Amino acid sequence: MAEDLQLIEGTRAEKYANLLPQIEGLLHGETDKYANLANISAALYQTFGFFWIGFYLVKQEQLVLGPFQGPVACTRIPFSKGVCGFTYREGKTVIVPNVDEFPGHIACASASKSEIVVPAKNKKGEVILVLDVDSDQLDDFSETDKVGLEKIISLVEKNWENWN
Repeated sequence: MAEDLQLIEGTRAEKYANLLPQIEGLLHGETDKYANLANISAALYQTFGFFWIGFYLVKQEQLVLGPFQGPVACTRIPFSKGVCGFTYREGKTVIVPNVDEFPGHIACASASKSEIVVPAKNKKGEVILVLDVDSDQLDDFSETDKVGLEKIISLVEKNWENWN
């Protein structure tokens, strides 16, 4: 597939619906996990223009920065810290309308105001990574984002065992 996205104007739900098959196309036939995660983060960034979008992978009892789009980020996050650590521990999507009100929030960038973090699990049900999306606007994420991002993460989960 060509590496050009077909972007549309519309609601977030319409944008997620438009983006999902394009991400499937980007992933088709590619087995490098970092290339695939990089393309997913770039596609989300290009489509929505969020402040920061990226992956943290489970490594050595912590979350380690993977492919992302946006300003420099925290490199390592303990499982016990921040929204990403909380998502890892809970194993479910977390939406934070105001990061300043989240206990233990890690301020990698002071411009971040709201956040959504989505875990991906392997076939054993273990969290293997989290997708972290930050906005510079308060209360920027909704159920629409949760559903859309979880569909994208399901593509990661489906293909993870075949990626190296």
